[in-house]
Amino acid sequence: MTPGHGVRHPSAPAPGDAPGAHAGATLAKAASENFPVAPAFLPRAWRHGLMAVYGYARLVDDIGDGDLAPGGRDAVLLGLDPAAADDRLAMLDALEADLLRVFGGTDGPPRHPLLLALQPVAREHRLSREHFLGLIEANRQDQRVARYATYGDLLAYCELSANTVGRLVLELTGTATPERIRRSDAVCTALQLAEHLQDVTEDLARDRIYLPAEDMRRFHVAEADLGARSAGASVRSLIAFETERTYGLLNEGTPLVGSVHGRLRLLLAGFVGGGRAALRAISAAGFDVLPGPPKPTRGLLLREVAAVLRTAPRKG
Repeated sequence: MTPGHGVRHPSAPAPGDAPGAHAGATLAKAASENFPVAPAFLPRAWRHGLMAVYGYARLVDDIGDGDLAPGGRDAVLLGLDPAAADDRLAMLDALEADLLRVFGGTDGPPRHPLLLALQPVAREHRLSREHFLGLIEANRQDQRVARYATYGDLLAYCELSANTVGRLVLELTGTATPERIRRSDAVCTALQLAEHLQDVTEDLARDRIYLPAEDMRRFHVAEADLGARSAGASVRSLIAFETERTYGLLNEGTPLVGSVHGRLRLLLAGFVGGGRAALRAISAAGFDVLPGPPKPTRGLLLREVAAVLRTAPRKG
């Protein structure tokens, strides 16, 4: 099927097409995250639910970043012409319409296989529609906003792009309380900020900068400095400052780990440990993130997770 030749409803795929395989390629990206998405030690129902939420979140981000698989298959699945795959706002609008089908829309079941898989999970665990909508709004914001004037502005963006996911994890596991939500927000914002610090070069290639302009001025960093092959002293000082501040957020959220028990405790320790390992990798690179994202080794990740489990204060 080629652009301009009409739209095939996802219930009637082209010969040889496999929506399940297409969705599987998106879910496979979980292996490259800074933290374990759905490790094998979790109950099967939790793993299934976490992967369904991850698949949705990954799809939203891939639309917003222009990282969809070529060929326009996702556009077709959402009821659009394949050529619409390059229109990110149109794709996000179509995805929002499909999300409403997850939560009981009147025009049939969800069309995209990742949202079809999400529907029973959302119903069983009574997941909040607003959190899923927040992820879409964050990616709409990415199409309109490419720079952040203040740290507060960046935190407001993370409220949509990251904190919503942590809240969904708490809902999915039946452990949401006001205090846990507050701690989770700190952890999730820190994870998002750590990813931004790792991906300065990649983001700049998309004409996005997630370093607050007020901090860039404070450390005498110009946008042109971020395009260098290697970071100068001013950029390194800026990244060091942001790294330390992100550590503070992780520490604020770490008591979340001690507030739960069993395998959920291990999962949350994996999130926090993954964030710490990413920040340590940035530090080990001398805060020079411009050649490419500093990535922690598996050994470092495991050591950080173990440290979180040893030191997180237990409650309850």
